[in-house]
Amino acid sequence: MAALRRITRCAAPAVLLLSAACAPTLQSRSSDPLRDLDVLLERARTEAAIPGLALAIVRNDSIIYARGFGVREQGGNERVDEHTLFAIGSNSKAFTAAVVGKLVEEGRMRWDDPVTAHLPEFRLFDPYVTREITMRDVLSHRSGLGRRGDMIWYATPFDRAEVIRRVRHLEPNSSFRSEFGYQNIMFIAAGEAAARAGGRSWDELVTSWLLQPLGMHRSNTSVRDLARAGNVATPHTMRDGRVVPIAWRNIDNAGPAGSINSSVADMTQWVRMLLAGGELDGRRILDEATVRELQVPHTITGSGIDSLFPMRHFSAYGLGFGLSDYYGRKLLMHSGGIDGMLSTVALLPEERVGIVLLTNSDAHSVYSALPFDIIDRLIGERPRDLTSRAIATDAAQRAAAAEAERRRAAERVSGTRPSLALGDYVGPYESPLYGTLDISLESGQLVARRYDTLRAPLEHWHYNTFRATWSDAAFGTTLITFALDADGTAATLEIEGLGRFRRVREPGRDR
Repeated sequence: MAALRRITRCAAPAVLLLSAACAPTLQSRSSDPLRDLDVLLERARTEAAIPGLALAIVRNDSIIYARGFGVREQGGNERVDEHTLFAIGSNSKAFTAAVVGKLVEEGRMRWDDPVTAHLPEFRLFDPYVTREITMRDVLSHRSGLGRRGDMIWYATPFDRAEVIRRVRHLEPNSSFRSEFGYQNIMFIAAGEAAARAGGRSWDELVTSWLLQPLGMHRSNTSVRDLARAGNVATPHTMRDGRVVPIAWRNIDNAGPAGSINSSVADMTQWVRMLLAGGELDGRRILDEATVRELQVPHTITGSGIDSLFPMRHFSAYGLGFGLSDYYGRKLLMHSGGIDGMLSTVALLPEERVGIVLLTNSDAHSVYSALPFDIIDRLIGERPRDLTSRAIATDAAQRAAAAEAERRRAAERVSGTRPSLALGDYVGPYESPLYGTLDISLESGQLVARRYDTLRAPLEHWHYNTFRATWSDAAFGTTLITFALDADGTAATLEIEGLGRFRRVREPGRDR
């Protein structure tokens, strides 16, 4: 499904989404790393068709740059500034890890506590993993579940407890602790375990222990708080080759994995505190040991070396942060993304440098490239203009996606018919992971419904496959294929990119 592809792309640790080699330019180094930075940012914003972005840089505990560019909404005239609120997406994960750290400091939790010590109802597919998985494991993406299951929470009515209950049906794709597998639901579990240990909701813990003490007074943990906030960016995505505004999506049920909204001005307080070992303006926010623990490599994510990063020798994940070396320096980086918003936070602790980039479009890779171009300026390395390469790569990927759609249409088998009368496909279909999908017949056309807000008329594609055009444009169009059992009854359906739903037998109707 289109939405699943978007989440997969956006919420992983920030890794440049490019593959071709990039030769250094002949541009000379500038003694002033901020010289022409406004020009670089506005060019990147314009060429990538990003309506608005904001950037802040911290160095030596000072905010040396904080500016907004473009507009909050395409076609509008309200400008983005350093106080404009954006979704930070998965950059929320480090806040969740910090909340767990606060509980460790207070003796109410340990990093190596089993998750079930705080959430006794927590279950995974493998009973051994259920028993052994710890808070450290769920915060470092080594559960063995991989990047799957997001559609349990995305655009569903399930609350956090129900999302966690359903994950027990998600089969692992690797053995426990054997490899990195980015997993949003494990962070939801971490947040709920922290809430249980802390005696307050995750939202309250984040607000009282981090946002308020840091002076991040415009930041919040839910889209419900945006109506009274003012100066809020509108999300945008690309539809039919155009960047268009879309509605904010409520992802409260995934809050600990990604629901914080903030501005670059507020985020500089978070960055300053981390770079100062847990202090801000002389006040202790986190113990230094907690800040160190967030930055310790826990899970190897790869060698780190590729054609664009010959200077990098390792890539790992800590607790809420991606880790690597960069020109011999330790680099902490994470990206975040949810409908219409992409962000990156990058820290170079030894240089006491931090960067926050927030954008109100999900139709670009600039969020993962631009921070490197800025880091190169700040540490005096030769500029490589990875941002331009990212923009070119985005265009190539869009062309490739369009070509793939054309190929799929060409492979459609003409002249076929469904095996059954349309009414014989009607009924509820159930997935233990994703819930119920209802198939009905309306005015001679099959219609799929998933909960109250997601509807798709089904157009016959070929054989027992139908094309669904979802009412929520984030889901795009997908193919749904029915399978028959031995007596010729529609038994299951498979939604492209999601999974299998089994038909619920209705007494008195199905055999």
